Amino acid sequence: MKILVLSDEPAPRLWTYFKRENLEGIDLILSCGDLSGEYLSFLTCFTHAPILYVYGNHDGNYDVKPPEGCICVEDTVYNFQGVRILGLGGSMRYRRDAKPMTMYSQKEMLRRIRRLRFKLWRSRGFDILLAHAPAFGVGDDTDRAHTGFTAFLPLIERYQPKYFVHGHVHKNYSGGSFQRRRQLGSTTVINAWQDYIIDF
Repeated sequence: MKILVLSDEPAPRLWTYFKRENLEGIDLILSCGDLSGEYLSFLTCFTHAPILYVYGNHDGNYDVKPPEGCICVEDTVYNFQGVRILGLGGSMRYRRDAKPMTMYSQKEMLRRIRRLRFKLWRSRGFDILLAHAPAFGVGDDTDRAHTGFTAFLPLIERYQPKYFVHGHVHKNYSGGSFQRRRQLGSTTVINAWQDYIIDF
């Protein structure tokens, strides 16, 4: 199964210089957030692959104008052809006036995960963690806005998903040290900035 993962900025090959063949062979599209509803809705016109998404910290308008033809997987385990995707969007809270679903404190994210216990038990875990923010100390940054969530670490350790896909930390933030793939135990961590294809 070929999975296209997206985050933060429209990929030029899928937007400015779009060609339909760039989506050929893609079975599933996962959006890690901070992408306009118009962009995701545009992609639905050229693919039969479902587009699943979570909220980024700049997606406060999704509650008013969600991406058309796409599926929000926040706080659920979505099963696509036997692949279980757990959605946990949002970033670390760095503004008090943030809209719901876009920012969380460390404690709030931990509570979200605890509320998912029954769903995780019923689905017997998950194969892909789809998030906006990274895990703490695994591809995050030192400023508050881009600090990763500590609650992701025990979640990944317990369920050992094949992939953890996130965005939020852009390539141009890293000063040349951007790393697309990392390992966290047996889990492959992917920074989905712009776009990337994984073979599941």
